[in-house]
Formats: sequence, C-alpha cells, structure tokens
Amino acid sequence: MTTDIATLLPTIKILKDEPLSHYSWTKTGGPADFLAFPRSVAETQQLIETARNLELPVTVLGNSSNLIVRDGGIRGLTMILTKMDQIKTTDERVIADAGAAYIAATKAAQRAGLTGLEFAAGIPGSVGGGVYMNAGAYGGETAQVLESALVLTEQGELKRLDNAELDFSYRHSAVQASQMVVLQATFRLWSGIRNLIQQEMDHLNYLRKSKQPLEYPSCGSVFKRPKGYFAGKLIHEAGLQGYQSGGAAVSRKHAGFIVNVNQATATDYLNVIAHVQQTVYNQTGVKLETEVRVIGVEPE
Repeated sequence: MTTDIATLLPTIKILKDEPLSHYSWTKTGGPADFLAFPRSVAETQQLIETARNLELPVTVLGNSSNLIVRDGGIRGLTMILTKMDQIKTTDERVIADAGAAYIAATKAAQRAGLTGLEFAAGIPGSVGGGVYMNAGAYGGETAQVLESALVLTEQGELKRLDNAELDFSYRHSAVQASQMVVLQATFRLWSGIRNLIQQEMDHLNYLRKSKQPLEYPSCGSVFKRPKGYFAGKLIHEAGLQGYQSGGAAVSRKHAGFIVNVNQATATDYLNVIAHVQQTVYNQTGVKLETEVRVIGVEPE
C-alpha cells in the first residue's frame, strides 16, 4: 500500500503496528495495523469511509474490558472510541457517547437523582460496549433502561434505533450481527433519591470487590450463564480453580474469571478457556459459551 490511512487523515490520531496489550484489560493482544482514536461522529465517519476506500477491514472497540485480542493482532483499521466520552442528563434521561465509561454514566445518573442504572455501577466497560453485548449485573441489564442508540450503519449513515430494533436478549443485541457502530446511547430512567441511589451503588461495588479478583488483569466474566446453571459454580465443582496455562489461570477467588498472573498471552487465555469448556462438558454435559469477545488473528 503506497498511501496509508494515517497519511490520508493527518488530523486524527492514528498509530501504526500498535500493540493492543497496551489497551486491553487482560494486558494481552497483538498489534493493530492501524489504531485510531476518533474524537467525534464526523471523525468516525471519515475513518470508516477512508478505510472502505482503501479496502481495509474495520474493528471497533470501546475500552477493551470484555475482550481478548489474539496474539496475531488485528488487520486493517481498529478504532478505540474512548475519546468520545461526553455524558449529559436531561429530564429523566442520561445521554452518553459510546466511548464514555459505563461507570461514569451511572455516576451522572446519581448526581441527577435518576435511578435505574445502579446495576452498572461496577461494570468496567464502555457505554457502547454495554449496548453491543447488553451488559448487565446483579439482576439488571442494559435492555431494561436503554431507550435508543445512535448508530453508524455499514453504508456510513447515521440512524437511531429504539429498544425493540436493537433486539436485545441475554448478552446479545442486533449490533453484534451487523457492521453498525454504536455512537451514543440514551437511557430512560426514573426520579429517585440521590443518597439511596448512592447507597445501592456502594453496596453493589462492595459485593463486586469482595467476590471478584480485581487485583489481577482480567477480561471480567468469561462465560455466559448456562440455562439452569451458574458457570462459576460448574467450574468450581469441576475442580478447576487455580488451573493455569502459561501466565493465565482460573481465579481462586471467583471461578468465572480467568486472570493474568504472570505475563500471560492471549493464547494462554484461550488455552485455559478451551480446557475449562472441555472439562466441564466431560463432567456435566453442559457446554459453556464465552461471554467475552474474542477477535483478531492467530500469530504466524
């Protein structure tokens, strides 16, 4: 390629061959051919249009929390949207850019005296990622409070999708099966009492800190909840806590987490995941599906 996307778009921050281990919560992942940090909808449109003209594949990330990037990295253009992070409140709504931290959106709601987002007080992902995977915790999920989302279609058009059009289900949205990019989310909440909202957020954060291995890098909860079961309980009963491959291990604190205990690679993570899935299936007949998003290519 004689002309690359970084040369064509000099006003946008674009890094070449940038290791994604610098950005992922697991501290693993190979390089992105091009890694861009758009600051606005217009820059996002520019990047996607230019990538299309150059026939570059496009991958969009939030803050890379519930994610494993394979050690071969990602070809084409990767965009991290964390510079698009504005949040505003109006009436009984919180309107947040896709790159805003989900936790920041819950704090904005609390300051405005709006209840309904407390479940997300400890979710480490971005708002866009929350919409993408219908993120949830402690009995709540994004689908319960998401009124609409502004998306960029594969054709480069802006479109607003309402809750029904997003086709939410457990850890799923219509965005996953498309080339749409979530740019903004509007949450419809309810009036509440600020100190009671804060108390609930504090309580849920206490539960998270006491039960989850936050002292190690991880990608959060690795597996979806199988119908009629709890993934962590199945893994615990299979005797897999502490199982380690390379630098990745099943957490001894919470069996649903795989942690980076010693300079793990993405391959280490995937080996642990495969071993856990096979062992649990052999013992129980239950197939564990990953909740974490696995992307990128294998190393050569």
